[in-house]
Amino acid sequence: MDDVMERVQVSVGGVKIAEAAIAAEAQNHPAPDAEAAWTAAAEALAIRQLLLAEADRLEISADERFDDEGRKLADEDARIDALLSQEVDVPVANEEEAKRFYDQHRDRFASEPLVEAEHILFSASPDDTLNYSLAVGDARMAIRELEKDPSRFDELAKAKSACPSKEQGGNLGQIGKGQTVAEFETALFALSEGELCLSPVKSPFGVHVIRAGRRAEGKQLPFEAVEQSIRNYLEEASYRKAVAQYLSILASQTEIEGVDLVAAEGPLVQ
Repeated sequence: MDDVMERVQVSVGGVKIAEAAIAAEAQNHPAPDAEAAWTAAAEALAIRQLLLAEADRLEISADERFDDEGRKLADEDARIDALLSQEVDVPVANEEEAKRFYDQHRDRFASEPLVEAEHILFSASPDDTLNYSLAVGDARMAIRELEKDPSRFDELAKAKSACPSKEQGGNLGQIGKGQTVAEFETALFALSEGELCLSPVKSPFGVHVIRAGRRAEGKQLPFEAVEQSIRNYLEEASYRKAVAQYLSILASQTEIEGVDLVAAEGPLVQ
C-alpha cells in the first residue's frame, strides 16, 4: 500500500487520473511485473484523456459507432473514434504500393513446405541421464535394423514407439515448420524424400528415429491472391503512424504530469 501512496500523480491538462482507475486498467496490460503494468495502464488512460479533451474542444458528440466485430462502442469510445476519423487522414494504399511491398517481401507470401514424417519415439526425460542414454542406445539399434531392411519401419514403430502414432506405423502425416519441436523439425527438413536420419534425434520428449516421406515444396502465392491483404496491412500501418503523429502534436500542446507520452521513437499508441 505504501508503494501505491508514493506513486506520482498522473494528470492531463489539469485533469487528475485516479490511482484506483489506473490499478483497474492495469489488469488489461499483461507485463513482466506490476510496475510495468501500472506504467502501461497510466499511459493508456492519459492518452484516452488527451483524446477526450480534444473531442470536447472540437465539440464532437457520441454518435452510434461500432467496433470491427460489430459491437456498439460506449459513448467515450465512440467520441474518440469520431475524433480520429475526423482529424487523422490516412491515404488509401494503391496497387503500385501493394505490388512494391509484395516484391520486397516475397518470402512472406509463399506457402510453407510440408514433409510427411515417420518416427519411432523412445520416451525418456532429459533429466533422467541413465534412461535417456538407454533410449539413445535403443534408437541407434533401431536405425541399424532399418538400414538393413527399411521395410521394417512400420513393424518397429508398432513394437517399440511410445507415441500414439505407433498405431499408424509411426506416421505423423504432413508436418509444416513450427508444428513440432525444433530438434525434430531441423532433422526432418534436412532429409530428402524417403531418407532415414542416421543419428538419433534428441528432444524434450525422448529420442526419435526419423524418416522423411513425401515432400511438398512451398509455392509462391500470386500477387492477385494477396493484394487486398497487403493493402489492408499498409493502410493499418499508415493509420497507426498517423495516430502516433497526431498524439505527439496533442501531447506537445498539453501539460502532462506523471507519464511520458512521447518516447524516444515517438508517442505511445495503445
